[in-house]
Amino acid sequence: MTQSYVIIGDGVAGSSAAETLREEDPDADITVITDEGEALYNRILIKEFAKGKLPEAPISIHDESWYDERDIDLQLNTLVVDIDVDGHTIETHEGEEYAWDKLLVATGGTPTQLPVDNSDAEGVHHFWTFQDARAIKNHIEQADNSVIVGAGLLGIDLAAITAAQDVEGKYLMRGDCWWRYALSEEGAEIIHEALRERDVEPVFQSGVDHFETDDEGHVTTAVDPNGDEYDADFVGIAIGLNFNTEILQDTPIETDDGIVVDEYMQTNHEDVFAAGDITQFEDLILGERAQNGAWGSAKEQGSIAAQNMVDYGSEPFEWVSSYSITHFDFPFLSFGHPTLGDDEAEAKYSDTEWRRLAFKDGRIVGGVLIGDLSPQSKYKKLMRERRDVADQKDVLMQQNFELDELELEEAPAE
Repeated sequence: MTQSYVIIGDGVAGSSAAETLREEDPDADITVITDEGEALYNRILIKEFAKGKLPEAPISIHDESWYDERDIDLQLNTLVVDIDVDGHTIETHEGEEYAWDKLLVATGGTPTQLPVDNSDAEGVHHFWTFQDARAIKNHIEQADNSVIVGAGLLGIDLAAITAAQDVEGKYLMRGDCWWRYALSEEGAEIIHEALRERDVEPVFQSGVDHFETDDEGHVTTAVDPNGDEYDADFVGIAIGLNFNTEILQDTPIETDDGIVVDEYMQTNHEDVFAAGDITQFEDLILGERAQNGAWGSAKEQGSIAAQNMVDYGSEPFEWVSSYSITHFDFPFLSFGHPTLGDDEAEAKYSDTEWRRLAFKDGRIVGGVLIGDLSPQSKYKKLMRERRDVADQKDVLMQQNFELDELELEEAPAE
């Protein structure tokens, strides 16, 4: 009997799942439903478009013909409003009903709104979709000054966009450094200095109390909790994501700031799976439930979910994610879960070279590399093999670290 698969979401997780499903089940009925108006595009590159460094064309990954060629039914501009788990159907905003044998939820998240007055004013932007990038690019090219809020990986993209467009900016951060859960002040200062060189000034122990607007409702000023005022006719906000789990509220599917899945991407219902940054997945390397929104991780989750939708238990998700930043003259890469752990080690080698490792129960669980990325494969190998190495920090933090310099016991059985 022909199997029917429905995928909600056409980001890299949903699209990867659709592609894998077609490979694994050539005769299946596959439907992909997305509320966006365009097929899969590269979320990593939309910042380069907004910076004015790339035209639109290279950012699109799939056009509609890609789905046609694979006999995948793509429904754009379509919002799913109801999931009937018992009846194995979903309903769209237009009242269309789709039946499924297996369902994949890959709906991602929506940028968190800053809960202050005038945060919805004209000129205040969030950065998540290609449409967001287009709006940002159109506006920033006309802007005179900017304020960025959100000291994380998306916030730094917004700061880099303002810098690339030669717009003077203030980057408001709640703590004493950028991405303070993953970097120390010493490591983050490399990023701070690079921002200053590009006329984006980090402002620490700050934030936004409210925005002021002109008579037309366009933002003019950001006022921080200390009463300091910053001129801004462009504002970028990146303070996190709210995961799109609303359609599961009246279902038996377990959620916890995301959709809870096992290592096979299956929810607590045998016919419902989830993939991408919306998942709270069983991380076999970390040894606990985790969440990760990196592009490579989401793509792999989509593929793994599809394999297990066809043959449950066939392939677990076991992945060390990476996230790189290319805005500066030096490279930057984070891997694994650099904000977690119960121990750490760091070292600075030059004005633009620094690294930090995070450990949990003696094992590497993540890290950040600035300047020299060459050790990443060695650290990831130790992570995947679950090696207990925290007692050899002096070796791990050597500038030209080699694996054979470590004293390693036999790798634990998986």
